[in-house]
Amino acid sequence: MNREARRIFAAALAAADPGSAVRRHLALQGDRLLADGCEYRLDDFHRLLVLGGGKAAVPMGAAVEEMLGDRISGGLLVTRRGSSGLLGRITLAQASHPLPDEEGMRAALEILEIARSADERALVLCLISGGASALLAAPAAGLALEDKQAVTGLMLRSGASIDELNAVRKHLSAIKGGRLARAAHPAAMLTLALSDVIGDRLDVIASGPTAPDATTFADATAVIAKYGLWPHLPARAADHLRRGLEGLEVETVKQDDPCFARAAHVLVGSLSQALAAAAAQARALGFRVEIVTRELQGEARDAARWLATRALHARAGLAAGERLCLLSGGETTVTVRGGGAGGRNQELALAFAMEIAAEEGITLLSAGSDGLDGPTDAAGALVDGRTMQAGRETGLAAAAYLENNDSYSFFSELDLRAGVASHVKTGPTGTNVMDIQVILLGGMAPAGREAEA
Repeated sequence: MNREARRIFAAALAAADPGSAVRRHLALQGDRLLADGCEYRLDDFHRLLVLGGGKAAVPMGAAVEEMLGDRISGGLLVTRRGSSGLLGRITLAQASHPLPDEEGMRAALEILEIARSADERALVLCLISGGASALLAAPAAGLALEDKQAVTGLMLRSGASIDELNAVRKHLSAIKGGRLARAAHPAAMLTLALSDVIGDRLDVIASGPTAPDATTFADATAVIAKYGLWPHLPARAADHLRRGLEGLEVETVKQDDPCFARAAHVLVGSLSQALAAAAAQARALGFRVEIVTRELQGEARDAARWLATRALHARAGLAAGERLCLLSGGETTVTVRGGGAGGRNQELALAFAMEIAAEEGITLLSAGSDGLDGPTDAAGALVDGRTMQAGRETGLAAAAYLENNDSYSFFSELDLRAGVASHVKTGPTGTNVMDIQVILLGGMAPAGREAEA
């Protein structure tokens, strides 16, 4: 089942391929550009600009270049440093993730300048995917990059959800929360978005640079208060948020703003599509399939206990030889208290392994669709009922590793000492539709029947 879990995860990744996602939703017929009910006569525009960013920027940009060729006037996309691939007519920048850096800030500021150069006869095609919140780092007036870096780091360690993190980031930014759309006004704007957030909300994907924002400074400051971060915020960031709360800073862009009159959005890819492909592969391998949830969230350890309970209950109801695949996806969080290395998927997998120790017929794979889990080279991990025993036999105390948020080291040592393959390592995949969990269950033969079976 371990090999089958990897095949099912691979099918999910293939379905989330960003280039294919763009081609499914964007088409060129003569001089007409079509996108899910939107139609643009390209001869009516004297410039076609391509802007945006995210972990999937390169394959999305390549698909657009393949389709539109020299109709593209220019543009700029920013992606995660280390991503492979080249673009022709679109300039490509690489920057840091999850903490913003100078390269990301320069790229974001240049994207804003290009957008401001657009007039009513320009069409701006915006390509957005997960990771762009960090990659498009344009601090609001009066703030410095180090302020954004410090706030992002605090939020990532706090255990805040992506919605909460983005509510704060939007109110410290010159490009998020609809501000890129405002910069491009009065140009026509079409945004193609690859979702990496629960609910596929356009205002949350990449902090919604081209979408109207429903959050306010009050929401952002409530998040800061919830996690007790006020004493730790950089002075300029804290002052900016307080001034915004008092109405002294400009709010993010709201639904009734004129800049959205010529703006359209198309969701080209999401977790649902990836899980559908995973389900199809699981059925082809002989599993009955249930999708448990597309909205897995909360602390990774709590999610692990919930999934383990579901798995144990489901396996108990299986007949001998029956096979069941439970699929889920979403984005959990980790409140970092230790000094180890790891990510939410590896932490979830380790906690799950502890819950199902010595149980037969249960395998879990939890991994990020972007191929990266926290600040490590792993996408996630694969465990079963034998994982804890293998750890004990090789002198690894799983509970201590989990307490230190050091799941990466646990699985690295386990693989080295026990000769197993717990880590899931794909390298950067060029896509991002959140995390995926594959649980495979096999019905056990009744006691005394094993020899007959």
